[in-house]
Amino acid sequence: MTGQSLKKCVLIILDGIGDRSYEQLDHQTPLQAAKTPVMDELASCGANGLYHAGHLGQALPSENAHFVMFGYDMSAFPGRGVLEALGAGIRLRRKDVAVLTHFACLREQGGILLVDERKPVISEHDVSRLINEVEEFETHGVHVRFIQTGGIFGIILLSGDVAPYITDSDPFIDGRPLIEIEPWSDFKQDKATGNTALALKEYLVWAYYCMQDHPVNRSRVSNGQLAINGFITQRAGQLKEVTPFKQCNGLRGLSIASGIVYLGLGSYTGMDTIKVEDTVNPGEDIAGRIKIAIDNLDDYDFIHVHTKAPDEAGHTKDPEFKMRVIESLDSGIGKAIHPLMDDPEVLLIVTADHSTPSTGPLIHSGEAVPLTFYGQGVRRDAVMRFNEIDAATGALGNVRGSQLMYMVLDHLDMSKLHGIMDTPVDQPYWPGEYQPFRLK
Repeated sequence: MTGQSLKKCVLIILDGIGDRSYEQLDHQTPLQAAKTPVMDELASCGANGLYHAGHLGQALPSENAHFVMFGYDMSAFPGRGVLEALGAGIRLRRKDVAVLTHFACLREQGGILLVDERKPVISEHDVSRLINEVEEFETHGVHVRFIQTGGIFGIILLSGDVAPYITDSDPFIDGRPLIEIEPWSDFKQDKATGNTALALKEYLVWAYYCMQDHPVNRSRVSNGQLAINGFITQRAGQLKEVTPFKQCNGLRGLSIASGIVYLGLGSYTGMDTIKVEDTVNPGEDIAGRIKIAIDNLDDYDFIHVHTKAPDEAGHTKDPEFKMRVIESLDSGIGKAIHPLMDDPEVLLIVTADHSTPSTGPLIHSGEAVPLTFYGQGVRRDAVMRFNEIDAATGALGNVRGSQLMYMVLDHLDMSKLHGIMDTPVDQPYWPGEYQPFRLK
């Protein structure tokens, strides 16, 4: 038996919108400097605070942050390699290890491989020719296979007596050596982990020599281009047992996003997904996704609407460009958001998964991001603008980790009174899917 709330939550994630302050923006963040009348209206009519999915100062990738935001403990996280594999439709067996990978330009120096270019440009035809050369490999009872997920990107799938507790080889910066593949310190004596580290190392060495003198690379070198002759690897993973989203949170979940990692996250957690495409107009993209959310409100209780645009703008290391992207998003949100703002049964949340600094060497940084709750019954505070600084004075305070999902359930009038047990599992929502009392 299920007690289902009539209320709905639409969670809009502006990926990587948090940032640092910059002199060229008058010592403001790109979000502070941007003109965002729509997001400011939401902030001024709702409750605000700062959110971090982990520990303050901890730089989280999107997939980890989303997993926690969706109400899960990090111990059940399977690794990004698994999520991207699932998102790409790759069939995984329970013990397979999936490693995130992509082609790169490498150079040997004194027996060490240096990274000349992490993400080179190559035609689909030429990358297919390279893949044909290095697609499968076997060593020490471990079968290794490269599966393309798009362009130069793919998954290295290892099958056999394997485990995911190995180091990455990706140094993330051109000019640095590849990192040695080693077992994590706590798994040095684990046979499966040792097999995996050894098999992956041998595959990467074999692939390097196979590609080094490939006709594709002979042609590139003769034309003054760098040889694309190796793989960079990171974030190995393996499937784990996970509670489906509906059972975990009592909500029918839908994710609307463009990246395959979110399709994989939906597949892993049992959320439905709608894949959308990114264009050169982030404002129109987010407007279209909000409209899809509105069209699906009758079928779902929790809808995740995602845009990667602020994060990608941050990676260009141009604070002014990120500011313009944020302004485009605000305009797009304004074109579609009003039916949600006018619906008394909708809790609207706007936030981000992490901060992405627009200068410096970091990929993501560990500062908290602004968080706004808007809807009927939500406390109204004195915050008038949606940004990292104004939000810090808001009524929501400093929200951390899975507290966000508890707050969602509370505002949907589904928060369970602590100590009540209507099901054998102590779920956070009420009423639970309990068994009716029978006389016999």
